[in-house]
Amino acid sequence: MTWDEASVAERARAFLAEHDPAVMDRLEFLRARFDAGLAWVHFPEGLGGLGAPRGLQAVADRELKGTPDNQPGRIGIGLGMAAPTILAFGTEEQKRRFLRPLWTGEEVWCQLFSEPGAGSDLATLATRAVREGDEWVVDGQKVWTSSAHTARWAILVARTDPDVPKHRGLTYFVCDMHAPGVEVRPLRQITGEAEFNEVFLTGVRLPDSLRLGEVGDGWRVAQTTLMNERVAIGGTPSRRTMMGVVAETWRSRPELRTHDLHQRLLKLWVDSEVMRLTAVRLREQLAAGHPGPEGSGMKLAFARLHQELSGLEVELLREDGLAYDDWTFRRPGTVDFIGREAGYRYLRAKGNSIEGGTSEILRNIIAERVLGLPAEPRADKDVAWKDLPR
Repeated sequence: MTWDEASVAERARAFLAEHDPAVMDRLEFLRARFDAGLAWVHFPEGLGGLGAPRGLQAVADRELKGTPDNQPGRIGIGLGMAAPTILAFGTEEQKRRFLRPLWTGEEVWCQLFSEPGAGSDLATLATRAVREGDEWVVDGQKVWTSSAHTARWAILVARTDPDVPKHRGLTYFVCDMHAPGVEVRPLRQITGEAEFNEVFLTGVRLPDSLRLGEVGDGWRVAQTTLMNERVAIGGTPSRRTMMGVVAETWRSRPELRTHDLHQRLLKLWVDSEVMRLTAVRLREQLAAGHPGPEGSGMKLAFARLHQELSGLEVELLREDGLAYDDWTFRRPGTVDFIGREAGYRYLRAKGNSIEGGTSEILRNIIAERVLGLPAEPRADKDVAWKDLPR
């Protein structure tokens, strides 16, 4: 069947006629929506989609507005990173096992990529996975893991061959966060919260059925995750933006205005509008294929704008901008960036240029893959990982 706006809208209205969210259990409603192909319409039939163009998701969402959602802020890693990777590289059994509870929010996902010695240069990671029959035994440490304390599953990259260059000896897994040997410890941030964690893996046994992609092909699989991650962070629209928050303060507090602050606000408004229009273009590109390095530019711009706007807001509010509602240690399941006060936003925005790829690394990606500039010399490109200096 060829899907268009009218047919997707009709499908959604027919679904609502048979599934009244006012009388159905929330989880049962979400499961039924997934089974009807209205979760992510561009996914294949039977996997939450209709095989329709990605752009028609907005039609389904419009028709289903006001019905129970899957709390995307709580399961963003699953939706934005794990799901597209599983779709691209998973077996049919893996897709059917993981995608439905991932979308409904029954199972939270986290990302086990960065390590204390492998952050910006992810390919140097040292976590080992050694095969023993039909199982892999994993040992190592991961860091900066959002939602690890609430996650049921993780996407994991580990080194399976230390005798080849660093990019070729990696394999990608789904890790059971409840497996023996998985230990999660909180990392308290400048905000007072611990949304990040460090994860220790000691003798963790994973069946080979939890491997995504071929052995040794983990870097290629991880690139799909990383490209989608940057699009999810920098290119996903939201109902309220940092620009909107600062503009509201500007309109409601005229006594705080100065000429210099006005000029800065206007410049940042222009930058925000450019980023919004670029995000529209990027989503149109996604509708026609897969995310490319353009997502790196969006994520880079997102980090800079958040930091500059949150700094402007604190200056605009003067002493009120220094207020902080609660620095009590806690481990939240979501990041409420817009819903908190200016002091929190200012501190939390500092992490935007680190998470999802540092701004420095993203500039390299843009220079090489978008602008076509010469790549930096890489002396370790053909050196076995075990022989690299550490």
